[in-house]
Amino acid sequence: MLSLAGRTVLIAGASSGIGAGFARALAAAGARVVLGARRLERVEALASEIGETDRALAVSLNVTDEASVIAAYDAAEARFGTVNGIVANAGVGTGGHATDTALEGVRRVLDTNLLGAYLVAREGARRMIAAGSREREDGRVVLIGSITAEQNGTGDAMYAATKAGLAHLGRQLAREWVRQGINVNTLQPGWIPTEINADWFASEHGRDDIASLHRRRLLDRDALDDMLIYLLSDRSRQVTGATFTIDDGQSL
Repeated sequence: MLSLAGRTVLIAGASSGIGAGFARALAAAGARVVLGARRLERVEALASEIGETDRALAVSLNVTDEASVIAAYDAAEARFGTVNGIVANAGVGTGGHATDTALEGVRRVLDTNLLGAYLVAREGARRMIAAGSREREDGRVVLIGSITAEQNGTGDAMYAATKAGLAHLGRQLAREWVRQGINVNTLQPGWIPTEINADWFASEHGRDDIASLHRRRLLDRDALDDMLIYLLSDRSRQVTGATFTIDDGQSL
């Protein structure tokens, strides 16, 4: 079994869905977890659920605001020391056709999904490097993308574009930090049931979408956990700049 004992991992977008699931899985694997989200009350409840004050910390985090990102890392360091694992999971979508989407929605998707991941990864890397990641080779960054990065469809074009950009951002950052002891990888999940999409998949059209998948099912909520733990662990020391698609064959 892989262990994250001794690691401190900041999870952006930890208030619900797979982000909250990641927090539970990483804490169970031994990590100290910093739970970041705009909805502070949600991550506070999650930290309380994890139950150990020396293992979980809730912080207010708006990934589109650099000052908020810096403050979240400051709080994490004050409690646990240097963050040496990052999960950039915050993301939003708009839905609908490009011709019908308001500019405000487009900018929100771009700023959250791509700029937000950049700011969270960059600030964490700055601190890892200052703390000696080059010598220890213990820096880990995982960007959470989507299979939409490699698919063509109708609806939410900007979401898919930001996820494609995220995968390339991961490779660029991996190359930039390859001699700084920081590994950067991207996980691209398929469709997973969450509170955001539950109503859609329960609808007639949503059920049709599920029936069109090769295995006619959505991913289990914990489908990414094992790979995420591996990528954050010491065992992944020689894995960087990679993109892993975990989708139960949905994109085949």
